[in-house]
Amino acid sequence: MRLRLTILPFYLVLFISLTSLAYKSVAASNAVADSSFSMSLWFENFKKTATPRQMYQFLQAMPKGGELHHHLSGSGFSEWWYELGADPTQNGGYTYYTQVSDRKCQSDKQSALRFHTISETTWMTLPDCLQQNYTELALLNENQKQDFMDSIRLHTPSEGREEFFSTHWQRLNELTANPILVSKILLRNMQEYQKENLQYLETQVNVRYAKKPDGSPYDPDEALAVYTDMLASKEAQATQVTVRLQYALVRFLPNAEAQLEWIYSFVDKHRDIYVGINLVGREDDKNGHPKRFASTLRTLRAHYPKILLAFHAGESETADSNVRDTLLLGAERIGHGLNTIFDPDTLLLMRNSHYLIEINLISNLLLDYVPNYESHPFPEYLRTGIPTALSTDDRGMFDSTLTDEFYIAVTEFNLSWEELLTLGTNSLQYSFLQPDVKAQQLALYHQRMRDFETQVALDTVPTQTPAFRAFICKFESELCSGDKE
Repeated sequence: MRLRLTILPFYLVLFISLTSLAYKSVAASNAVADSSFSMSLWFENFKKTATPRQMYQFLQAMPKGGELHHHLSGSGFSEWWYELGADPTQNGGYTYYTQVSDRKCQSDKQSALRFHTISETTWMTLPDCLQQNYTELALLNENQKQDFMDSIRLHTPSEGREEFFSTHWQRLNELTANPILVSKILLRNMQEYQKENLQYLETQVNVRYAKKPDGSPYDPDEALAVYTDMLASKEAQATQVTVRLQYALVRFLPNAEAQLEWIYSFVDKHRDIYVGINLVGREDDKNGHPKRFASTLRTLRAHYPKILLAFHAGESETADSNVRDTLLLGAERIGHGLNTIFDPDTLLLMRNSHYLIEINLISNLLLDYVPNYESHPFPEYLRTGIPTALSTDDRGMFDSTLTDEFYIAVTEFNLSWEELLTLGTNSLQYSFLQPDVKAQQLALYHQRMRDFETQVALDTVPTQTPAFRAFICKFESELCSGDKE
């Protein structure tokens, strides 16, 4: 049997799902149950016969559970940042300037970073000479606009880890302090995830240092209300993507312990929307070693009911004890976990456990933590019982999607249908969702998967034409070379 991928506009897909399938689904499900159809066998045959385009369309149409490793400020596509940053009518009345020249000035305020972006209130404090190095974001010429967008994504093979960690957020700079703009980046993520059939997003949102157009600080509760108001809007509700937040701590900061104390207090007061804390940062910065926080966390646990923790750990190509030390601190989830493969005792501990490793295939390749996918430990973890789930990390800066992650996983590691189901289930089971909501999300996911299998059996899977991003076009050029089937 060959899958017929019917290309339909979204509103027709929705109409079909709410009308035609509504009264046929029970009979169809029974017919499938009574037949000899096997989704597992069908998928094995499909992998052998599908073109890259057919496989990608299938994976985009496939229901997905949760996206758990998601830096919101790194998940805005470059054109979104430019469009919103350049338009005060969309971003809450802010005007931004970006550095386009590096002429030398006698000032200690000078930035050497091209496309370092600042608010108008900051620009007005600069000496005249430095002001001339900046241009209003909305007034960039076409070449400058393209260069600005390229500057906040990894767009050439020569760019890698240092470019990513040392320049991308530094260029975004004060754009990320605008909760109105960043909440719209979140909304656009939700709208794009709807197209990929994702149902739950757990993203990192910080509000403590948000600034208003005049440069004055937002009260953190006031800034959070910008996000919750957006999530309650008709546009957000229409996506049917459930969202919860994590608060992120850059753990190598000099005052990280004091920051963690404040974050604990804030998250405790907002447990309806904040479901956990994520300690983030480069593994090669020793100031962020997990053991640094042991004493602080013990003190905080004496005063607050349990708050769930995720840690970036094991994002390294060399062996260290960071994953084990992170688990000792009480982390429930490990972001990346690449070098766990070098620690057999910790591997054994994590098998069939309640610890999950958040796998970011594209991030690991582009940041040179693996030279190729043959050396990635993901299939070893998955197939030895270590809970895993796929996620995108900083998809805007990598110009990639969650479907790209699944495409790589299937085509590089020959995933079975059962393994795809496991990944989807894990992404909800190991989420930080409140227990009652988690149960609802799991039930919804399994129902959506049953309905999807029925559609496959009936050869009626509806799908949209994929909007391929740059990463997948480079990885699988045939996908973007025309409408091949």
